[in-house]
Amino acid sequence: MGGWRDFEGVNAGYVAELYERYRRDPALVDAATRVFFERAGAPPEESATLQPVPPAEAAVRSAGGVGLEKIVGAINLAESIRKFGHLDARIDPLGSEPPGDPSLRPEFHNVTAADLRRLPASLIVGPIARGPMAQGRSNAWEVVQELRRIYSSATGYDYGHLRDPEERAWLVTAAEAGLFRAPADPIDDVGLLEKLTQVETFERFLQRTFPGKTRFSIEGLDMLVPVLDEVIAEAAEAEIPNILIGMAHRGRLNVLAHVLNEPYQQILAQLKDVLGQGRHYREYLGWTGDVKYHLGARRAMRGGEAVDVVVSMPPNPSHLEAIDPIVAGMARAAGTRVDRPGPPRFDSARTLPILIHGDAAFSGQGVVAETLNLYRLPGYRTGGTIHIIADNQLGYTTDPADLQSAPYASDLARGFRIPIVHVNADAPEACIEAARLALAYRLRFEKDFVIDLVGYRRHGHNEGDEPSFTQPVMFRNIAAHPTVRELWARTLVERGVVTGDAPERLVAQRMAALQQQLESLVPEKSVVEARPAPPPPGAARHARTSVPAERLRELHRGLLQLPPDFNLNKKLERARERRRQALDDPAGKAKTIDWALAEELALASILADGIAIRFTGEDVERGTFSQRHAVFCDAQTGRKFIPLQALPQAKAGFEIRNSPLTEGATIGFEYGYNVQEPGRMVIWEAQYGDFINGAQTVIDEFLVSARAKWGLAPSVALLLPHGYEGAGPDHSSARPERFLQLAAEINMRVANCTTAAQYFHLLRLHATLLKTDPLPLVALTPKSLLRHPLTSSSLVELAEGGWQRVIDDAEAIHGSEEVHRLILCSGKVYVDLVSSPRRTERKDVAICRVEQLYPFPVEDLAPVFAAYPNLSEVVWAQEEPENMGAWEFARPLLEDVIAGRWPLRAVTRPRNSSPAEGSLAWHQLNQKRLIEEAYGGPSSTSPEQEMALTLDGRG
Repeated sequence: MGGWRDFEGVNAGYVAELYERYRRDPALVDAATRVFFERAGAPPEESATLQPVPPAEAAVRSAGGVGLEKIVGAINLAESIRKFGHLDARIDPLGSEPPGDPSLRPEFHNVTAADLRRLPASLIVGPIARGPMAQGRSNAWEVVQELRRIYSSATGYDYGHLRDPEERAWLVTAAEAGLFRAPADPIDDVGLLEKLTQVETFERFLQRTFPGKTRFSIEGLDMLVPVLDEVIAEAAEAEIPNILIGMAHRGRLNVLAHVLNEPYQQILAQLKDVLGQGRHYREYLGWTGDVKYHLGARRAMRGGEAVDVVVSMPPNPSHLEAIDPIVAGMARAAGTRVDRPGPPRFDSARTLPILIHGDAAFSGQGVVAETLNLYRLPGYRTGGTIHIIADNQLGYTTDPADLQSAPYASDLARGFRIPIVHVNADAPEACIEAARLALAYRLRFEKDFVIDLVGYRRHGHNEGDEPSFTQPVMFRNIAAHPTVRELWARTLVERGVVTGDAPERLVAQRMAALQQQLESLVPEKSVVEARPAPPPPGAARHARTSVPAERLRELHRGLLQLPPDFNLNKKLERARERRRQALDDPAGKAKTIDWALAEELALASILADGIAIRFTGEDVERGTFSQRHAVFCDAQTGRKFIPLQALPQAKAGFEIRNSPLTEGATIGFEYGYNVQEPGRMVIWEAQYGDFINGAQTVIDEFLVSARAKWGLAPSVALLLPHGYEGAGPDHSSARPERFLQLAAEINMRVANCTTAAQYFHLLRLHATLLKTDPLPLVALTPKSLLRHPLTSSSLVELAEGGWQRVIDDAEAIHGSEEVHRLILCSGKVYVDLVSSPRRTERKDVAICRVEQLYPFPVEDLAPVFAAYPNLSEVVWAQEEPENMGAWEFARPLLEDVIAGRWPLRAVTRPRNSSPAEGSLAWHQLNQKRLIEEAYGGPSSTSPEQEMALTLDGRG
């Protein structure tokens, strides 16, 4: 059994009556009901849905002798209309019959129209909207008709799935009292006509001027623009300073022009697509731009009380819903203050995200569900997003029956307890009411709201597509169907608001104005491109990342402090005691700083420099390998304590959050957060590096190409555990080859460092360059090596060192004339190489670590080659198969440096479609043979013998 909130209407009244019997004498109800009341307790007095109906005898008297069965039927009918009236609503502009539902008919509840006329109106008006609905209604039949008018007209209110009584009561009141409906809240009739004229004539002009040019017309969903205007105007009145809009390409040009106020000449010049001065690729390497219907814009306006309001729409590629988590992340950043130490402070009153979805994409693309899942999570909530589904009842050429398993495109939102309003896009007043309702709900409850704007698509998927090939009947109806502007103009003429010829005069004026814009167009002066500014020369090489030793000791002491009443887990106490002594060596040369401590010191020093940090990912609070423990939980109470938020030296906010188990939406969210607030350090860590596969769209389309396409400068840091340790094909590789394939024009940094000090300096380098040379960082981090002695570093290395792109062989350099073979490697394989017995045997072999894979350190490698005068061969050694890892990326670059002076070859696993072996024994065997081959000596035993020894435990 559930609780009191499971019951509504007459059922709630019946259960309340049962409770009264139970309260008088528990024996008056059956055993199951007694158990329910024992668990549920007394009914909540504040719940409107639990008000008991009048006792049966009183109801019969007030109903003129109508029986209790009829009273119950009338109440159930009213409740059904409130819950399911949307199934009878006329929300399709093309006039299709709504699906209906048997429960919306009186006979389903065993009542007739005659019965309802004999029952008083007060019986089913309900306690919430009793006054407004009862006014002028003499009986229950008239109330039912009014309910049908409200719930089954051009608007379908769909929130029977909400579980919160307060939310339901508020929404019912809003609908039944007409709080956001004219005449209670008048609409600017003529202003709406003018806006619809702008929207329609713009599309008609583009069709006439650029026939066949792809623009993804808004026609059929024209009311989207006035709906956005209404939401933005109301948000500005509410003094929300940051409004962010995310949308795909359908209608984007119209929204850019008439919501973001993008100049017509800019759009027309892009459509004309004439190369102006300086628009040649080679003149500004690193800039490609993007098609017109992917671009973003920004508009500054004045809100209530002269508050500055910024409306932004970030660029979005043709991957439709990929923009959803990005806008959510931008909104989170815009509403978050980090100007003081401790946890960040989020204020939903500072930000409003609006997401415009396609109907096919909303139901079909998984990132939508991932994004909806974020909205109630503490580290991701935005105070509510307004979702508008641009529902043209068609996906490219695919009918809804083949697109979605649910009746509505919006049904996904039901599972997240989000209210939905379906509205006919040809009913302007209903659309404006839906916009007002959505924002009012969001402001009151700080939760998401969905407007399912049901329209059609006047043309094909694009303007060169013939839709009648696949939907002949639908598009025959559309061709004969008047536009929403025409329908609204007729309405205003009939109401006497405008004269009969006024609408067409408006059309002529708008077309003439657009023609004038076109004739005055100078394309090379009209196109404004957000080209990325180049960084200062040598910014990365000149960056200082060291921190004085005493400063590091101070930070360390601050990180070790715990609240006096905090009960630390006993196992962690021993680990913290070891860490307490890590910096005690007076000379600072002891290798006592492991990977996790280096990270914590780096983050602490960055906070002390005044740079805020947001650190999220899969299990980051503890760390996948229990190495971090950035969040301590009191062993007795579970209370959390975060040392980096309590750091005395910090000058900015710190946030660390475990992310939900999704990569696409969470990395998209962090990208959005980052581009909105580029001065903050944003880090996302995968549980294992191969999990990055789930975010390939965000990486390809946003993270690594945003600079070239849109002039943006993202700088998200990705920490991806990587290394071959016999775990199988998964959890071995973070797929560095994919990032390196995307590397060009200095669009990111890719590193695979081998020591704690290197990691310290890498993080500090990233933070230092946020303002001067921001780039995404892909850091391949260790797993088993997190606690390996060879990766530990000394205090001196942190205090006096810096980021080394290449680390030469400190031992071999002393006998450089003996070296004939130079092994180049990156990451964990270095530890395997230097741990091999061959290390002491082969004095003629030097091992050089390439710590930075991109930008590839060609300049740093040249002196390494020069240091070995008797070199005879160069080997690239990697754990990954030959077609993976860094080899195929590095080979042409190494060949250019070597210039034929020495042979260059690779030692790798064989080319493969799978990253690694599915057997620990085979891994160990292949790893041993790989190390042997890197040193230039074949194994003395056959593969079969080695395998037998390994399986026998002696290999």
